[in-house]
Amino acid sequence: MFKHILVPTDGSPLSATAIDKAMTLARDVKAKVTVMTAIEPFHVLTTNQSSLSDTRETYAKHAKAEAERVLAEAQKKAKELGVTCGVTQVEADQPYKAIIEAAEKNGCDLIAMASHGRRGMAALVIGSETTKVLTHSAIPVLVYR
Repeated sequence: MFKHILVPTDGSPLSATAIDKAMTLARDVKAKVTVMTAIEPFHVLTTNQSSLSDTRETYAKHAKAEAERVLAEAQKKAKELGVTCGVTQVEADQPYKAIIEAAEKNGCDLIAMASHGRRGMAALVIGSETTKVLTHSAIPVLVYR
């Protein structure tokens, strides 16, 4: 079955649910897990409200601290379930590419991630990182809703 599962997270409640489910899967199939998060670089022009009021340094500090918190929670969950878990944090303008690259770099044979939950026109126009990973990854992708 699967030996190494990559679980990308954006820190959202839906991603937390995906982490829980992926950890349970990993425990059941005796796979190890790598949990990753991709931090969006600071941009002067942005629609991200948290970036608008931050300086580059403040944004980087806050983003790194939030990523570390999310990854620490994932490691705690893995420890509770007896799952071997590594974590990685990257900066990426295109998170879907970073997800695929992390899976390849770490020798993962499954990517397990949350869906974004958008439907209808918003999903078509905006797209999602999950859809992009599904479209571009040669590694199997398990999507949790």
